[in-house]
Amino acid sequence: MKPLFYEAIQNSQELLFPLGIFIVVMLAGYGLRKYVLARLSRWARKMDSRTGDMILSAVRAPFLVLWFMLAIYVALEFSELPQTMVAKADRGLSILATIAVTMLAANILCGFARIRAERIESIMPVTSLTENIIRIIVYGVGVLVILNGLGISIAPILAALGVGGLAVALALKDTLSNFFAGFHIIVNGQIRVGDYLKLESGEEGYVNDIGWRTTQIKTLPGNLVLIPNAKLTEMIVTNYTLKEKDMAVLVGMGVHYGSDLKKVERVTCEVAAAVMREVPGGVPDFTPFIRYHTFGDSSINFTTILRVQTFVDQYIVKHEFIKRIHERFAKEGIVIPYPIRALNYEQEKRG
Repeated sequence: MKPLFYEAIQNSQELLFPLGIFIVVMLAGYGLRKYVLARLSRWARKMDSRTGDMILSAVRAPFLVLWFMLAIYVALEFSELPQTMVAKADRGLSILATIAVTMLAANILCGFARIRAERIESIMPVTSLTENIIRIIVYGVGVLVILNGLGISIAPILAALGVGGLAVALALKDTLSNFFAGFHIIVNGQIRVGDYLKLESGEEGYVNDIGWRTTQIKTLPGNLVLIPNAKLTEMIVTNYTLKEKDMAVLVGMGVHYGSDLKKVERVTCEVAAAVMREVPGGVPDFTPFIRYHTFGDSSINFTTILRVQTFVDQYIVKHEFIKRIHERFAKEGIVIPYPIRALNYEQEKRG
């Protein structure tokens, strides 16, 4: 019994030293992580830079994982385990480290692409589809690095993927069609995230995201409409945001035949100009105008031309203009007639 007892004590003492090394390295890593993150946080606040915030969020979790693997590696080097076991553990740790670095690189590249796209509108916008493409490329490189580290030849794998790719393409024909259609939408740049669209099927709203299969359109009531990318490329779509976000708003009206048309024009333009200046969403520099166009059954009809900054601003601008023009016409004695139908009794009697 005593030799077994002494052997157990000896084995435990052999494990205590590597365990102590592991704890020391982990504590040092925790302190270093806290220091580095604090410095990055101060730099981000000082520079008011989104880049700093992006890097801070990207390195927070991988840093701790990488240091944990480093602590295991150092502890194994100081242990008395068999070299074959240590070599296998080192290989596994190197694979995990490659995965962590790949994830870190993918997060940073996606963040940089998103910030760059916000600064320069002419380049390809970053959506979930473009982020997934970036991640697939980075992860693909990471897989090749891991396979190379394991001593596995890549050429046969690429050949097998080429042969199997045809079968996969046939099986996922609709999915791939939507994927490439979404990529075409993004590269073409005629439909972007944030644009206000109206589809030929009647749905309208803001583009919320362009994914690998569907495009999300958020309607004004707040509902999400999911449209397959392939179908979206085949639809007739009106983009109210492309090129210029501001747009003309036409409000039709009519006044009594006995009205002074010059006075009507002057009063209407004054009210419309005040709405442009005072109502949020109007274009203050725009000079509104009217155009008479029809001798109606009971009124002389005209159209008032206003201008708004975005598509949805037309609702509040129309609302305020109609209220104000009704009140101003009442003060000026300008009559907006009810529909009138005249009956000629004399003509009916002669008939």
